[in-house]
Amino acid sequence: MTAYLIRRLGQAIPIALLVASLVFSLIHLIPGDPVEMMLGEGAARGDVERLRHELGLDRPLGVQYLAYMGGLVRGDLGNSLHYGEPVTRLLVERYPATILLALASMLVALAVALPLGILAAYYRNSLADHLSRFFALLGVSLPNFWLGPMLILVFAIHLDLFPVSGRSGFASLVLPAITLGTALAGLLTRMVRTSLAEELHRPYLVTAEAKGLTKAAVVLRHALRNASIPVTTVVGLQFGALLTGAIITETIFSWPGVGRMVIQAIQFRDYPLVQGGVLAIALTYVVLNVLTDLLYAVLDPRIRVS
Repeated sequence: MTAYLIRRLGQAIPIALLVASLVFSLIHLIPGDPVEMMLGEGAARGDVERLRHELGLDRPLGVQYLAYMGGLVRGDLGNSLHYGEPVTRLLVERYPATILLALASMLVALAVALPLGILAAYYRNSLADHLSRFFALLGVSLPNFWLGPMLILVFAIHLDLFPVSGRSGFASLVLPAITLGTALAGLLTRMVRTSLAEELHRPYLVTAEAKGLTKAAVVLRHALRNASIPVTTVVGLQFGALLTGAIITETIFSWPGVGRMVIQAIQFRDYPLVQGGVLAIALTYVVLNVLTDLLYAVLDPRIRVS
């Protein structure tokens, strides 16, 4: 297992460096002069040159890249132009809220998808199967920029059950988590149903039943574990997608996370903060891919052998 972990980390490091390089290129690929976009077209030439010097944009591109990567190694992503604070500190303050929202959304998705997917696979072509398919289609068809305001209108304004926006306790997490987790719940329901339905035809399940195990034990202890590998793939990748989707959801519910901060940074032309936020989300994808591969090895030892 240790050798497998070292091998996966060795593969992830070049990817992380590539991601950091692409994020660095972001500010140089934007059409026009980013400094003039920050200060406005009517800014004085002296102010433009001063800001360009503060950002280090007056240096050769290679020197800027080395300085950027060196700062990244030290955890220094520069200072926010709008807040006047280090980007790293702002990310550390906002990132837990985004992770909390993503975890809550994933729990909502799994709490809905696992029972529905298991029932649909066990009772194939029954009413339960048809209802699960309908829910899955409905879930992936509802965009969060529509579902979020509808949930606010019904449950926050009319019924007054949850806060409209902000982060003020568990109640304020419910509506954003449902908004972000609904589409994933529909996708996972279909994945669980398909994977488990294929596994239920395996001969080893007949042997397990012949040894005296109940049908529920056969499905939950044996079939579901073997069927969980493709589902784990989707869960790992979609957790990263939740961080991206959280940008819209955090904006709708004024959730104080990285996504909302990045949107505000774009509005303020705060490019160091935009770079830092995009880099944080992108590197999270890389870390989640490594963790997903490690989970594969736990679920199926044949993977780390190969």
